[in-house]
Amino acid sequence: MELRPLGGTGIRISPLGLGTVKLGRNRQVKYPRPFEIPDDAAVSRLLALARELGINLLDTAPAYGASEERLGRLLPGPRADWVIISKAGEFFEAGRSRHDFSYAATVRTVEQSLRHLNTDYLDAVLIHSDGDDLRILEQEGALDALRELKERGLIRAHGMSTKTVAGGLRAVEETDMVMVTCNPAHREELPVLAAAAARSKGVLIKKALQSGHAGEGGVAEAMRFIFAQPGVSGIIVGTIDPGHLRANVMAVEAALEEIEGNEPEGGAA
Repeated sequence: MELRPLGGTGIRISPLGLGTVKLGRNRQVKYPRPFEIPDDAAVSRLLALARELGINLLDTAPAYGASEERLGRLLPGPRADWVIISKAGEFFEAGRSRHDFSYAATVRTVEQSLRHLNTDYLDAVLIHSDGDDLRILEQEGALDALRELKERGLIRAHGMSTKTVAGGLRAVEETDMVMVTCNPAHREELPVLAAAAARSKGVLIKKALQSGHAGEGGVAEAMRFIFAQPGVSGIIVGTIDPGHLRANVMAVEAALEEIEGNEPEGGAA
């Protein structure tokens, strides 16, 4: 897959990123069927396949159980070959999620992620919203902490995984990138994509396949719909099935080829 710019961050990503929640957590997730967490050998094969297929983008988080630690141990090839995006603000402990968006907790979380991932920098860290986006951005210390961590060179870019249109629009103003929900059944956040495109901010799409509920026939439709929107840098899809990973790559490539084939040649006269 041809790499694409992540807004104005200077980072280039594959249009499809691998979501890694299933590498470390299978409780209180919203997938249609239960699943077993794969062993190290299966994870290693999946990551090697992702690399072979041209995927360089990985999405993880402290709330994804052992995902970060497993990536830190099992990721193949040089660190520079991968774009690793993690998050701060949500934790999954004793079978329950909790949130802490304070300055101190954000710094501790990023430092812990660096240790778990066995790296000295993260390509991006997103605030892992609990749904109260504006309060987090306006009243908590997470945003200031990420700005400082960026100045220290520990992260290359910062942003927010938002849950509201107002929060997404504010994140576009205040950060380098946003992660928003977008699919043919969820169009409410399209104004955030337009605002990000206007400001050259990075956009990652979550729940592109409705957390596995899109169905086989809906995958191609979802890919075409999402990549036709302005400003979309890439989408994150979580899977531990090699066949699904290959099929998703094919669907993304077909959607991009179709969209690019329909674009008019040249500029306005």
